Amino acid sequence: MTTRRLPGARPEPPAAIRPAAPPPLDGDTRAERAAANAGLPTVEFAEATPYEAYVGVRQLQALVRTVTDHPAEPAFLVVTQVMELWFTLLRREWELAQRQLRADDLDGAVASIRRSVHHLRSLDASWGSLLWLTPAEFNGFRDSLGEASGFQSYEYRDVEFLLGLKAESVVRPHRGLPVVHADLQRALAGPSLEDDVLAYLARRGLPVPAAVLARDRSVPHEPDPAVTGLWADVYRDPRPANELFALGEALTDVAEVFTTWRQRHVTAVRRAMGAKPGSGGSAGLVWLERSAARVVFPDLWAARTTV
Repeated sequence: MTTRRLPGARPEPPAAIRPAAPPPLDGDTRAERAAANAGLPTVEFAEATPYEAYVGVRQLQALVRTVTDHPAEPAFLVVTQVMELWFTLLRREWELAQRQLRADDLDGAVASIRRSVHHLRSLDASWGSLLWLTPAEFNGFRDSLGEASGFQSYEYRDVEFLLGLKAESVVRPHRGLPVVHADLQRALAGPSLEDDVLAYLARRGLPVPAAVLARDRSVPHEPDPAVTGLWADVYRDPRPANELFALGEALTDVAEVFTTWRQRHVTAVRRAMGAKPGSGGSAGLVWLERSAARVVFPDLWAARTTV
């Protein structure tokens, strides 16, 4: 099957750094091999195992390039890299949900959003591998990181933009990477997941104000009384058959777990470095706390007050 790149998506990495896909294997062939092996796994391969060809373990291992010999640095680097992979997966799920909503496929969109909640929980659990990091251990390699900072993660910016947390200033650090910069500008100006949800609700005949649908999408969506009331009406009917209630709950799960991840980020930073200035030039903890206070899907939360 040919993989189609969506308009505006970043180009695939060069073939030289992509693992070759293993040849397809249907159920009949698997059964034949299992019978020939008397139920034991295949242990003879002419080249790399199919697992290596698919997962690219050597490529992953080669990316663990520490800049010091401090024993705490590999964990910090690997956890950071794993989080980047979770960001990429979340982006794929939410962009898929957007396309499904535009096609009026609510069941598919809710399934994609619910899958993303599990990904978010795994992302949140990643902090468990860093909560042991003491100030002395972090200081053992922090200076060698230079100005490298999580603030510069463009995959995280895509995640924030898809959740409606827009800001033009966070796009600027990526001007040196034209493809990434253009992609982030597109995401900044484009609809968030919430925008596509509201457009879908409008097509269903719900009273979404025209001003909300036509708003400047490059700035965060502020709570709107009419949208809050719309969600409140949905929530007054929590029966399993109410598919819009299921949509609202799936989105609320996303907002809740993402907020938990951001709060744990604040805690991890407070524990490892206190209120020191951030590596990327920010005020560190104070800036992070302010960033983590932004609300995802504000109308869904406001609706709970009025139900």
